[in-house]
Amino acid sequence: MRVIGLISGTSMDGIDVAVADLSVSGDVVELVPVQHAEHPFPKDLLEKPRDAAEVCAFDTSLGQAFGEVAAGYLPADLICSLGQTVHHEVQDGDCLGTLQLGQPAWIAERTGLPVVADLRVRDVAAGGHGAPLASTLDALWLAGMVDTPAIALNIGGIANITVVRPGAAPIAYDTGPGNALMDAVVEVISGGRRRQDTDGEFAGRGSVREDMLKKLLRDPYYAKPWPKSTGKEHFNAEYLQGFPTVPAEDVLRTLAELTARTIADACRAHDAAVVVGSGGGMRNPVLVEALTRALDPIPLQISDALGLPRDGKEAYLAALLGFLTWHGIPGNTPSATGASGPRLLGSITPGNGPLRMPEPHGTAVTKLKMGEPKCAD
Repeated sequence: MRVIGLISGTSMDGIDVAVADLSVSGDVVELVPVQHAEHPFPKDLLEKPRDAAEVCAFDTSLGQAFGEVAAGYLPADLICSLGQTVHHEVQDGDCLGTLQLGQPAWIAERTGLPVVADLRVRDVAAGGHGAPLASTLDALWLAGMVDTPAIALNIGGIANITVVRPGAAPIAYDTGPGNALMDAVVEVISGGRRRQDTDGEFAGRGSVREDMLKKLLRDPYYAKPWPKSTGKEHFNAEYLQGFPTVPAEDVLRTLAELTARTIADACRAHDAAVVVGSGGGMRNPVLVEALTRALDPIPLQISDALGLPRDGKEAYLAALLGFLTWHGIPGNTPSATGASGPRLLGSITPGNGPLRMPEPHGTAVTKLKMGEPKCAD
């Protein structure tokens, strides 16, 4: 079946969409990438909602925006939306709740298709963190491809890793900030006119401030055991208050080094033989250079080399998760999220007609095969 995946990440810098043809046979899911793209995030929704009225308006407007994006990629059989995370509550190592907005009814109404959405909360209800759900794709994708520990890395607003080890259950968790702190600084220094340090323009002119970096590295989050997750509730503009005033270029270069070192420290802790990177952070040459240096001699590859486009990975993840739910296949990885067991993820909003779902797939899925990309019809 053809599935459209949708997500707007923690950086709120765009609506990512991917179209995939998916099938399942035995224990193998095959995903054929068709196309992926990024669409502008609605400018009037860049501020998180603060009260019930704003939550309602945000949920409605973003759902409508998602619906418009998805409508441009029809025909398809199913849509899955990971939405926009507006709050992720973690206290004392436990995730108490998570909220993703972008009302799926508007997507279903605009496209006429059934929509799988609100995927994280079932894992949270089962005692997990609801994140990183990328661990499901990563574990299936790298299974059978490696005979030594390999790590799939995604750098969005928050950075996360999935550790895939032969003969062992996968491990996954948020390592800390990806682009979130850098984005926050750019937004402040530009007066809100810019959302990110495109191509590392500012950071490339700066120097690492070791005094600031040492203080940042003392954050207790990095030493916490996994499973664990975090978000912009912790790593935001207010987080940087109290640091000495230094040139913005130096702050951004230091924050790039922070992201690189905390990712590298996590990868070394799991004896990684290779790290496969994806996400928006891989477009920042300053960050990639810092990460390559921090990981050395562990090689850093780009996910494109293994058939999964770096910029479309999270939207393809959404498509995969929707497909799994539609076929009655659990979509979480308990060893990664901390849930008490496998769970079907999400809720289904019907399209124009009654739901006609297939018989549940009776075999546990253990591998993901990436098919040769093909052009959209």
